[in-house]
Amino acid sequence: MSDFRIAEAKTFVKIKPKINSKIYQKIKDFVYPQLRTNPFFGANIKKLKGNFEGYYRYRIGNYRLFYLVDNDEIIVVIVDLKLRKDAYE
Repeated sequence: MSDFRIAEAKTFVKIKPKINSKIYQKIKDFVYPQLRTNPFFGANIKKLKGNFEGYYRYRIGNYRLFYLVDNDEIIVVIVDLKLRKDAYE
């Protein structure tokens, strides 16, 4: 399997300047490399159900990073980052 590319959706790009720099650094250094290799499975990865079916979430401490996977294009689209308490609103 070839590596997945990472793309950031407009919603994520819009909130990126507001993200804590340490959290964003962790996303770039640890999360993105893991998602490039296998965005479907990992200790911090969960496939969502119900209204959010098709989405995945990656747990980063008190934050949740939401993303979609497009197998045809071999791409992971980063959609949003929210605090855990606000994640499912």
